[in-house]
This record gives sequence, C-alpha cells and structure tokens, in this order.
Amino acid sequence: MVKGFSDNKVKNDAEIKESKKEKKGLAGFLKGKKFTYTLPGKKQINIFGSIVIVLNMILVLLVILYLKNQEFHDFVFNVGR
Repeated sequence: MVKGFSDNKVKNDAEIKESKKEKKGLAGFLKGKKFTYTLPGKKQINIFGSIVIVLNMILVLLVILYLKNQEFHDFVFNVGR
C-alpha cells in the first residue's frame, strides 16, 4: 500500500458549498471592510521603547524598595488587604 495522496479526485463540491454559510456577528460586519497595517515609524518605535524601559526601571526600583525598606513593605502589605 502506497502512502500519500491518491490520484482519484473526490467530488465534494456540494459539501464545500454547504459549509460556506453566511457569516454572522462581527465576522459578517468585517467581511467587506478593508484593513491595512502599516509598520510603525522610527520615532514611534523610540517612544514606545522608551516608555517600556522607564516602566521596567520603575518596577525594579519598587521591587528593591519593597525588599530593602520595611516601612514600604508594611505599607504595601496593609494596602493589599
């Protein structure tokens, strides 16, 4: 027995047409719309990159402060209740 696709063609056109129902909901609404995606420019990449780096630095600073400063640790513990 040979593995792979057979040379015989299967007639499933009726099943394919039945499976192509009218789309409902959001898919039906977006069916006729054309969306284009443009890559962000260099300025936009630099702005978002800077925001991410600053937020990461703030997070690291808060974690260090949480671990080293008992008053800040107690404050976070009490606010978290």
